[in-house]
This record gives sequence, structure tokens and C-alpha cells, in this order.
Amino acid sequence: MSRNLIGAGVAMALAVTAVGCGAGSGSGGDALEIWIRQVPNSPSHKTAQKFVAEFEKATGLKTKLVSLFDDFETKLQQQAQAKDLPDIVINDTARLGNMQHQGWLREVDRTRLAGQDKLADQAWKAAQAGDGKYYAAPFSAQSFALIIRRDWREKVGMEPPRSWDDLAKLARAFTEKDPDGDGVANTYGFVIPAGTKRGYASWYASSMIYANGGDFLKATGGGKFAPTADDPRTVEAVKWLQDQFCTAKTVNPGAVSNDTTVTHTVFEKGQGGIYLVGPYVLARFVKSVGDEKIEVVQVPKGPSGGPGTLGEGENVYLMAGSDLEAEQQKFAEFAISAAGQRVGMNGDAEGPIVRLPVNKEVDLGAERKDPRWKVFADAYPTAVYTPPVPDWTPFRQKAADAINAAWADCAKDVKVTMDELNTTFARELATQKAS
Repeated sequence: MSRNLIGAGVAMALAVTAVGCGAGSGSGGDALEIWIRQVPNSPSHKTAQKFVAEFEKATGLKTKLVSLFDDFETKLQQQAQAKDLPDIVINDTARLGNMQHQGWLREVDRTRLAGQDKLADQAWKAAQAGDGKYYAAPFSAQSFALIIRRDWREKVGMEPPRSWDDLAKLARAFTEKDPDGDGVANTYGFVIPAGTKRGYASWYASSMIYANGGDFLKATGGGKFAPTADDPRTVEAVKWLQDQFCTAKTVNPGAVSNDTTVTHTVFEKGQGGIYLVGPYVLARFVKSVGDEKIEVVQVPKGPSGGPGTLGEGENVYLMAGSDLEAEQQKFAEFAISAAGQRVGMNGDAEGPIVRLPVNKEVDLGAERKDPRWKVFADAYPTAVYTPPVPDWTPFRQKAADAINAAWADCAKDVKVTMDELNTTFARELATQKAS
């Protein structure tokens, strides 16, 4: 594969770091080109730089790291059309179906991947497509939890929430009782990335749905699925959140248009005090908000189910068509090794690219001294990965569009909205021949 055909329009958007001067790898001495979905020059990008440098040191191979965030999938699509995909892509577990469906991935023989037996079985689920085959190596895992302004909670004299009722009361107190003490009504309970871009509304809602025993789809056997968006437990969770937007008014203004990048900043500015999010921002918030001001609390069990949150993370995808298959294999083996996992975790510092380690030989407590990480680790065994349909992307987007509409328009009937979404899901399953 040529490494010189990246179009000028794409190249302008890429932050590229050529790492090291190791021995040639593959035909023509080409470097192994690695794309990772991280903001250029961010702490996570810098961790990725350290990671690939350690890989070069361990193997003597050359690499070229490309770190980008905005429109990541669009730029990959452009590279696919130019027949110039990178060799390795480190990307969300939920993207597996979409990339495999387009023929971008080569199958991974799990039994031939050195160190695969050291990985958690649950992590391997995220590397498995609907056909039962593996198309990636697990790299990072995460569950979700509530990051709460502890100083605000203590100011309003309440205990950590242990039920959804407790959570609603805490959000109301943060909204109405001036927890920051500035004498102005400018705080809210929840900060929520409730926009539709990349399906954020359904991404956020999913943890509450799983915590209530609901789901979007259920497996019926043989790689087939049935829609469950109209399940009463799913409807109940979406309606509970609509009540926070529309009745209690405990959600930060503008949430229905925000993605996570904006929402992180909203939390840091003290506009809201409860953020249901993954562990990747913990070190950032410790630094920006204050170590003693934040706490991590497990998502409470819903009134009809739980416990459970969304389970996700990142996989190492070995892209099809590469001339460097042996080098791809070595990179995947380094990524899942205890040594590689530790580098990616980055201790307690900001910018981990491995959130929860997938290698069972890595001791989380030994690598990270902040005990708040343990809350996420404890939630992981009951976390729920997105179903391995041929392509999850349209389901996530259609769910986001429907759920966002129910939160943005308080006159919308959630039950009717979710019934309609169920019908939409049934059509999409038929389209993907997965019903």
C-alpha cells in the first residue's frame, strides 16, 4: 500500500507524528501507519506517542502515528475510497460492525495471537462480529459511572445517591440550592451530551437503560436479533430522563445540542454537578476541578432492573489490504501485552488510551493510586456491550434522533416515540438481514 497518497484536504486535518528510526518493516521498508481517534496534541495523543515509541523499542519496527478526532470515520472512508487505508486503526468497539461490513478489516485468528489467553473473556466480546468471528484485538475497556461534585453535595447536605429517586433529589438540590454559593441561580444537576452527532443522545441514555434492565435489541440466536426499544423498562428510563429535562428542569441548558467535548467543559465550568461518563476524563477533572471536589459513584440500579451500564472501549483493528500483516500482528500482540497495557494506562496522569486494562495480569490498583478508578472497574462485569449486529451505527443514530427529539420537545409522548423507534429498528434489522 502506498503511504504517499493521502489527499491534501485530508492531510491538512491530520496531526502526524513519525516515531523513531527503527529497522525497516515490510516491503519497501514502509512504516506501520497507525490511526487513533484522539484529539491532536491532547494528553491522549501524547500517551499514544509514548505507546508507539515503546512498541518500536520492543520490536525494532518503524511506525507513523496519525491522531485525529473530528470526522474520524469520514476521513477513514476517504482513505478507503482512495484504496489507501492505514495498517492499524485504534477506534471504538462500537465501530467494529460498520468497518467489518464495509470489508475494511481482516479476520483475527484469536488462537494465533500471542497472549490472547491473558485477556478477559468479556473484552473479547467487543472484538467479535455477528458472524461469530473476531475482527480486532481488544485494547481498552470501560464502564460508566457518575462523576459528582462532592463539595456541592456536602454543601446541600445530602448523601451519595443510591437510587434513581436519590439521584433526582440531588439534581434538584444542585439546581435550586445554590451549591456554588455565588448567590446566582446558575447551576444545574445534570450535564448531558444529548445531541445527535455520532449518536450521543442514545450513547448517554444507554447506561440508564441498562441500569433499568432495558435494551435496544435482544439476540434471538444464530446471529439474529429482535427490537426491544418499546420494552417498558427502556421506555421508563428514557421517560425518567425526559422528566429531568422538562419537568424538574435539572439539566444544563443547551444539552440537546451538545457532544461530549462541550459537555466536559460545561462540567469544568461548574454549570452542573452530575456527569454520567467514562473514566477517561477522571484525571482531567481531578486537575481542572480539584481532587477533593469530585467523587465517583456507581450508577444506581433503576426501579425496574440493573445494575448495568454501557460497556465499551477501543479495539486494535488490523486493516485489510495491508502489505505488513506480520507487523500488524506484532502490534496487536504488543497492545494486549501487560507491558503495552501499562504504557497505555498512563498511571494516574491525564490522557490514558487504556482506560480499564483488558489483560488480567495487569493490577489496576498497582498502576493507579486513585481509588475512584475502582468504581469503574467494579461496574465493568455487569456492563453491556452494543449488540454484534452487522452495523450498529444506524441503530445508534436512529435511537439518538428519537431520544433527542423526546428530550428537546417536552410535548412528545415517550411511549409513542419508542414504539416508532422499535418499528424503525425492525426495518433496519431486515435491511441488514439480522432479524
